[in-house]
Amino acid sequence: MKVCIACGMPMTDASEFACGDTTKDYCVHCARPDGSMQSFEEKKAGMTNFIIKTQGFDEKAAAQMAVSSMKKLPAWKGYFNS
Repeated sequence: MKVCIACGMPMTDASEFACGDTTKDYCVHCARPDGSMQSFEEKKAGMTNFIIKTQGFDEKAAAQMAVSSMKKLPAWKGYFNS
């Protein structure tokens, strides 16, 4: 089982991979329509909105949670100081 490098989602079925391509390291939720991976800002906004919608946090708290999660993911290691 692969885990998305951009959001951490487990990917077990081809439909969960970007463009159904199981060689990609990121999921369908982290891909743009053309199959390329979303930028840091795009993913942060998407994760923030997902947290607001599913967990009911306000925008500031949700953004902090998104960044906290992103710090642990390989796709974003260059965005944070160690």
